[in-house]
Amino acid sequence: FQYLRRFDSECNLDSFHYQACSVEGSPAECLQHFLLHCGIMDPSWSELRNFAWFLNIQLKDCEASVFCDPEFVQDTLQGF
Repeated sequence: FQYLRRFDSECNLDSFHYQACSVEGSPAECLQHFLLHCGIMDPSWSELRNFAWFLNIQLKDCEASVFCDPEFVQDTLQGF
């Protein structure tokens, strides 16, 4: 949700890292972002859960990758 919220606000995500202890927004706002980005018209709860789970795994892998580290790639792969 933290990434989706910043993405919709057109913030630079290159230097952002998820913070587990940081509470942002409301449950309704979180659900609204998931519904907007999941890619399914009228999704079920399990489809929303799978979307959130898959997105979470992808973003964790991205944060752990040196190829997505702005310190490593500098301006070569900006926005990648």
